[in-house]
Amino acid sequence: MSDFITVREVGLRDGLQLVPFHVDTDTKLAWLEAEADAGVSAFEVTSFVSRKAMPQFADAELVAARAAALPGISAAALALNGRGAERALEAGVGMLVFVISASQAHSKGNAGRSADQALAEFAEIMTQVRACAPERRPRVLAGVATAFGCTLEGAIDPARVRALMSAMAELGPDEMALADTVGYANPAQVKTLCREVKADIGHLSLGLHLHDTRGLALVNVVAGLEAGVTAFDAALGGLGGCPFAPGASGNVATEDLVYLLHTLGLRTGIHLPKLLKVRERLAEWLPGVELHGAVGRAGIPAHQVAEMEPY
Repeated sequence: MSDFITVREVGLRDGLQLVPFHVDTDTKLAWLEAEADAGVSAFEVTSFVSRKAMPQFADAELVAARAAALPGISAAALALNGRGAERALEAGVGMLVFVISASQAHSKGNAGRSADQALAEFAEIMTQVRACAPERRPRVLAGVATAFGCTLEGAIDPARVRALMSAMAELGPDEMALADTVGYANPAQVKTLCREVKADIGHLSLGLHLHDTRGLALVNVVAGLEAGVTAFDAALGGLGGCPFAPGASGNVATEDLVYLLHTLGLRTGIHLPKLLKVRERLAEWLPGVELHGAVGRAGIPAHQVAEMEPY
């Protein structure tokens, strides 16, 4: 088990997908800068999707450009198709995220195509990435969504997930991830699939994107750690959910994830007391939006405060 774990804040993308009002660019950037000040260094900042379908991300180019200008920040952006990838590359993103759903029903609802079509499109995108000048070439994070189950399709065959991950790995991404899009995963399932996938993809690092729909996200984090996972997505206040996956609710809360990792003696570079202050500001930035997570409600035990500072 690595003693340094990357925590990638995805609240600015996944977390804002289901917020029922437009969040302006300045607020998004204030959130980004506040979390960066608390020691968070990896973010998924926006999504290059149809402005008509997802007006929340109409400012994707601006947010991506401003995030890229912040020192010490790894700013990723999601693209669901070739056109989104083109926009992301033109905007100069530092990391491009492309995800294929293992569920055919979710793939068609979320991205408008089958998994095989998405894989072919990913191959074209990787050709575009390799054609970029070295100084403008982004890192690529490739992942499989609904890897542990799907509201629309039910159980997902692990062999299908492994085949998709292996096929994507052959196309040359820099990192890979598995996503529990609707919160179906259990610890035994996570540990087994992560170990199998890590064996399949060789040297590539493996991350997890976990939703806490049924309260198992943190135990699934531990299972992932035991299987050698070194990066986890999370959203401040447990925000998030996929609009094309019925019943999907928020991500594992960033503050809960950091608390867990620090109590296990793992390093994140994040100052949890400062992060909780950002959560308080988030409640002001998103009036009426319910925030989730245990640490945000209960606080840090006094004798543990020193352990929650970066080390």
